[in-house]
Amino acid sequence: MLLLVVSSWLNATPLLPGGETTATHLKGRHSFSQPANNMSLEERMDFNLGQAIFGKLWVSSPASTTASDGLGPLYNARSCLRCHVNNGRGKPPEPDTVNANARSLFLRLSIPPQNSDHQKILASGKVAAIPEPVYGGQLQDQSIQGLAAEGRVSLTYTYSTLTLAGGEQVELRQPHYSIRQLAYGDLHPQVQTSARVTPPMLGLGLLEAIPESELEKNVATQKAHPVIAGKLNRVWDHQAQKTAVGRFGWKAIHPSIKQQNAAAFIEDIGISTTIFPQGYGGCTSAQTDCRLLPDGNSEHLGGVEASPVMTQVLEFYTQTLAVPPRRNAQDAPVLAGEKLFKQLDCAACHRPHYTTAKNAQPLLASQSIWPYTDLLLHDMGEGLADNHSEFLAKGSQWRTPPLWGVGLTQLISGHSQLLHDGRARSIQEAILWHGGEAEASKQQFITLPKHQRQQLIKFVESL
Repeated sequence: MLLLVVSSWLNATPLLPGGETTATHLKGRHSFSQPANNMSLEERMDFNLGQAIFGKLWVSSPASTTASDGLGPLYNARSCLRCHVNNGRGKPPEPDTVNANARSLFLRLSIPPQNSDHQKILASGKVAAIPEPVYGGQLQDQSIQGLAAEGRVSLTYTYSTLTLAGGEQVELRQPHYSIRQLAYGDLHPQVQTSARVTPPMLGLGLLEAIPESELEKNVATQKAHPVIAGKLNRVWDHQAQKTAVGRFGWKAIHPSIKQQNAAAFIEDIGISTTIFPQGYGGCTSAQTDCRLLPDGNSEHLGGVEASPVMTQVLEFYTQTLAVPPRRNAQDAPVLAGEKLFKQLDCAACHRPHYTTAKNAQPLLASQSIWPYTDLLLHDMGEGLADNHSEFLAKGSQWRTPPLWGVGLTQLISGHSQLLHDGRARSIQEAILWHGGEAEASKQQFITLPKHQRQQLIKFVESL
């Protein structure tokens, strides 16, 4: 009898997707901002300090306070929280608005290798891509006073209609990005761009705590699959100075939360850390005036702008943001949708369950978690391709995003825009953009009766 009970439990998604760390209940639009439920009062103090750093508004140098200066000189936002509002999902700017700030969407920039030196740099495995020679690896559309921002993102859409079984018609929108008001000359004629919205912050520490052996197991399991063939991204760990498995970012280009945070500091806000210590932020060697401006690197902060203490408490905060509990998990449509999720082979990439490593951060160790991701790169077809490669991730390859919390997007972020660039305005649209390795699953979804499509969506919303 015990064996049957355990087997039944393993075959059903539990109400606590983050194990003992799962938040006890929803707290409205702040449901992604709760601490891990198994956190002590002493640990809560560090969490609160990290939360303060996450929301800190940085100012340009020199300033009356050396604890908050060093902004930019080029940047996208003045704080982490301005990109990750309520720790939720970002969205693209409104279309046809040249002067709109694309605060929670970033435009990555790169060029194909131009010579043997570029080829050697990429072969070293130490850089994700060759940056655009003047504007660098990311467009910064904000700047400190007296310096011109790099440019402005402009967005338009083209629309197409897809007819599903039963006659339901769904409008899909394809984004097209351009850069206006370029302040430092023309872009390279072969520039490649990739738009990325900021992802939600929940459960990151649990993803980091999944044993690497389990990710390798995902790769091995999928080798036997007729279509699905995920792979790990192998990226550069700047702290360890060696190649490591990538887990974070839309193309899994960072191996740890600490490096992901440091990259966001330097690229998005222009703040230096011990991992990326340059005080001039994202200013390239071609932007000489930018590099000559004062910075906030200070001896008492460890020679950088965000001190090791700041980055440590920020890391703890971003590691221990709780996953919310599931909703409506026992509703008949949700249970029916769970069966369809497996039937359509969605779980081949969106792997439901893991147990975190025993030697992980103590709060996160040995937890039974249900994130619905394999953390692998998959070819998602030409429709989602950006032609922007990063380490081993090709232009059409994206890391499988976790599904936990996706049904709360509207509550947390005030919109329902999904996928790496926010093009999908609903879970159904996101499914219909799947191609490549997911093409067969998408076609099965299209042929389902409408009530079954709705059941599958209800299940995803419940996660």
